Amino acid sequence: MTVRARQQSDGVADGVTDATIDMSRLMRPRSVAIVGISPEPSSAGFLALRNLQEFGYRGTIHLVSRNQTQVAGRPCVRSIDDLPEGVDAALLFIPRVAIEEAVAACARRGIGGVVVFAAGFGEAGGEWQAAQDRIAAQARAAGIALCGPNCLGLVDFVHDIPLTFSRQTTRRENVAAGVAVIAQSGGLAAVIRLALGAKGIAVTCTVSTGNEAVLGLEDYAAYLLEDEATKVVVAFAEQVRRPQAFLAMAARARALGKPVVLLMSGRSAAARESAKSHTGALAGDYAVIETLLRHESVILVETLEELIDVAELTLRFPSAPTKGVAVVTDSGAVKGMTLDYCDALGLDLPPLPSALAATIQAELPDFVRASNPLDLTAQVITHPEIFGRTIKPLIADDSYGSLLLAVIIGEVSDYAIPKGKACLAALIGSRKPAIIGLLGDEVNVPASIITDARAAGIPFFRSPERALRALARLTAYGRSLQRAQIRRAPAAIAAPPLAGRGTLTEHASKATIAKLGIPVPKGGMARDLAGAKAIAAAIGFPVALKLQAAALPHKSDAGAVLLGIADEGALAQGWDKLMQIAARHAGLVVDGVLVEAMARPGLEMIVGARRDRDWGPVALVGLGGIWTEALHDVRVLPIGLPADEIADEIGKLKGAALLRGIRGAAARDTAALAETVERIGALMAARPQISEIDLNPVMVYGAGEGVLALDALIVADESD
Repeated sequence: MTVRARQQSDGVADGVTDATIDMSRLMRPRSVAIVGISPEPSSAGFLALRNLQEFGYRGTIHLVSRNQTQVAGRPCVRSIDDLPEGVDAALLFIPRVAIEEAVAACARRGIGGVVVFAAGFGEAGGEWQAAQDRIAAQARAAGIALCGPNCLGLVDFVHDIPLTFSRQTTRRENVAAGVAVIAQSGGLAAVIRLALGAKGIAVTCTVSTGNEAVLGLEDYAAYLLEDEATKVVVAFAEQVRRPQAFLAMAARARALGKPVVLLMSGRSAAARESAKSHTGALAGDYAVIETLLRHESVILVETLEELIDVAELTLRFPSAPTKGVAVVTDSGAVKGMTLDYCDALGLDLPPLPSALAATIQAELPDFVRASNPLDLTAQVITHPEIFGRTIKPLIADDSYGSLLLAVIIGEVSDYAIPKGKACLAALIGSRKPAIIGLLGDEVNVPASIITDARAAGIPFFRSPERALRALARLTAYGRSLQRAQIRRAPAAIAAPPLAGRGTLTEHASKATIAKLGIPVPKGGMARDLAGAKAIAAAIGFPVALKLQAAALPHKSDAGAVLLGIADEGALAQGWDKLMQIAARHAGLVVDGVLVEAMARPGLEMIVGARRDRDWGPVALVGLGGIWTEALHDVRVLPIGLPADEIADEIGKLKGAALLRGIRGAAARDTAALAETVERIGALMAARPQISEIDLNPVMVYGAGEGVLALDALIVADESD
């Protein structure tokens, strides 16, 4: 695979040069040079050589040493410049002070890939960040695929190419299909690989990306996705340095039908201080990332356990489920716990169809009712055949996308092995995800049960909760793929030009959204009291008065919004009050006073959008008014969703019942609210200078009665 080499700015790749990088020279080198080899068996260079030898690396190995003429019976040259022209990859086991010159020498000799293991570059800051930037520039200019610095290298288990000094004790023979592991942490890459190996999951390749001076996580993932043996990409990231390239990679993965499972730290990061609106604060950095990644069907997990568990399920079951789970147990207590846990996970437990319920009921005691979850009771101890008689029809029924057997196999005893074998026999051959979640945590289980489960490809979890978490992720992924396949294009909406730049006043913001077709209250801008009276007379009392100044985006906090002005006398008093407020703000430039008709009551919602400087724009919808900051009940959505999908997302709000109507209240116009979100998204897409939009509150009326944006704020760049 060939990628474009990128310019570097503040440590973030964002442009292109004319040079290209052929990643295959790093990922599948036909020749490798170990620079800085030592005869000391514990030295990093010697360990790298031993890895290559033990893997049976079929390419040519070159050794470079200033002090040795041979190591382990192999000849050494004194410098990189003494290497043959065009060695594919060089492993640099030299001090960081020598790295810059070494990369320059690699460029002179036409070396295509370099692994820089040395630490203390970008992570050290200051002069060493500058050194890393110079090294990256050298590599890009020469078309060198550079891994690191501050990394542990990479291992290709399919083609037997270990480019690392880390001891590789789990080499796998004949890896035909498996998981690629990519991590910015070398230690975590090893942990994930070992954990997957313990579950019997083949790993095709591991990459420790380190500081990503040239190649980033998204580059390795894009390369490995095209590899026939790699069926799943599992990744850990502290930061995605090139978000748009990562999203493009994710879209390619979705097109190929290859899951990307990502664990990303930084969920607790606060929203940027520069946010001027409620939307900017609510749609924080991680919320934006999460929204856009899930839209591209990336499986975003929250723990290392989930990363490993979901990786196993995605590899073992390439067709992700889109329907709910059937749960079978032999514990009545677990049945109740499962109902609670699945509700919290958002994993549905479809009821048994009547015909299926009758089939299963025939296998149960009279005092047990067939249901989902299904409790088989303690009868399975003496009659383990009940597992097959009930589980087989459940798996075959189209109402369910997966099945979990939450079972008490028990410690080694006379009945543990027969019971365990009956469980496995009931699950073998299922095309759906059918897994075992053992009750009892680390209770001693007959080794043959675990061995047989692995051999049969049946995931074996040490807790039902872990299994259900993984199934919830897998099911959400399947539904995401399904939505992407049937997604219709959003409505064509002509976006108007902005009525100004910088922080627009409410009046200017409303002038813009009104041209989008979003309803706003009747009214106008008054420059003096006479003008205010004229507007009020035209629209009718009562009215609202709102001081308009770009430097005063949160007018209510300053007392600059007066509601329910009933007549001309109250209007004059209100005008004087607003002018006094303006006078207290030194240097405040007042555009005028917005005079608007008072709106009738409705359900207050918030609609907004935010443009992340790296990841791009997202939209937001949720409960508005005073509830916005108190409850944070919002949905962050990608730009470009059609109104019907937006309406589905609105239905997932905690306060969605208010829209549907409760305690006799009429249902609200969710369709009009969804169309408002769609239109705001269209404006963000068409006007890249907009950084934030905030409509709060948007009054939502009864079904078919529409919405009304009572307040609006648009923040745009000062210049193109």
